[in-house]
Amino acid sequence: MTGTKTPRCAETIGATREDCAELADRRADAAERYAALVRGQLGLVGEDPAREGLLRTPQRVADAMLWLTRGYETCLDDVINGAVFEETHESMIVVRDIEIYSMCEHHMLPFFGRAHVAYVPDGRIIGLSKIPRIVDVFARRLQVQERLTDQVADAIMSALHPQGVGVVIEAFHLCMMMRGVEKQNSKTVTSALRGVFREDFKTRDEFLRLVHGGQHGLG
Repeated sequence: MTGTKTPRCAETIGATREDCAELADRRADAAERYAALVRGQLGLVGEDPAREGLLRTPQRVADAMLWLTRGYETCLDDVINGAVFEETHESMIVVRDIEIYSMCEHHMLPFFGRAHVAYVPDGRIIGLSKIPRIVDVFARRLQVQERLTDQVADAIMSALHPQGVGVVIEAFHLCMMMRGVEKQNSKTVTSALRGVFREDFKTRDEFLRLVHGGQHGLG
């Protein structure tokens, strides 16, 4: 037997209220330690961490990283905060063009773009402002776009138990734009379809037409 800890699946991190609270406690005193690591990084890339322009950079980077990853300590139940209401509305509800900013877990560089979220209620609706907030819970973590798309869809399914959910995310990745292949105009599009959005062509088609302003498909 070894003492090696089994790696956690990304989807389970910050998935419960207890886990969010534990992560918040762990991150509470992280800024000072993170700043020390950044100070070391500055030296490794050839800079002088003691020069005037960089004296406060380690602390700024540490504070920024904790802000950009605050989704780890944000509990989904607290975000929704009971804003689920009984309602007989049965037609599709779409929130388009939700700005997203996230961090690629492979290079820790930003990706950014828009999320489009729709659901068909089954007796309950959610406050409209909660949908962008749900997107932010998962965007403000180290991510891959594919998982982010699935997590948003599954969170709304779990909170509302609607007839179905559709999520499309369109994003630009700086790991492709400013390094590596350096393609400036490449946009990544991902989708997650649940319930009637997957099973019923007409529902899926209506969703894609509403998302893309009357255009068919994802082009």
